[in-house]
Amino acid sequence: MTPDVTAFWDAFLREVGDDRSDRFFEAFHFDDNPADADALAALVLAGTKRATASLVWSFEARGVAAPAPGALSIVTWWDGRPACVIETLAIEVLAFEQVGAEFAAAEGEGDGSLAYWRRVHQNYFGRECARLGRQATPRMPVLCERFRVVYRAAA
Repeated sequence: MTPDVTAFWDAFLREVGDDRSDRFFEAFHFDDNPADADALAALVLAGTKRATASLVWSFEARGVAAPAPGALSIVTWWDGRPACVIETLAIEVLAFEQVGAEFAAAEGEGDGSLAYWRRVHQNYFGRECARLGRQATPRMPVLCERFRVVYRAAA
């Protein structure tokens, strides 16, 4: 973790009053480009984005387990500045083609429709699959994560 992220995590721990370091999962930014990463972080802070989807294959390639309910992660802006701490509430692994409209709406992106979700995630997962040497398919495993914001950066 960068010094800024470490200081942010320490401030979070002071606010909650106990050490939750055993629940720390990761510090990350959304997406693979600055504009989308920052737009998605802003949606989280606005309360619009309450879920996210990841390729299971990405966790496997990194050799890390997926987050579990209770996990705490720091969402950052593209440049690494911390935006908030989120707590994972629920995880479900589905084939891409099985992700439904309710989950797409919880992601809070675009117009909130399943059609929009499928279009942008097919594009993103396609780029991710190319980086991983995998083929994007309708059956690719998607980790659907629901979360809530538990701490925000000071205004």
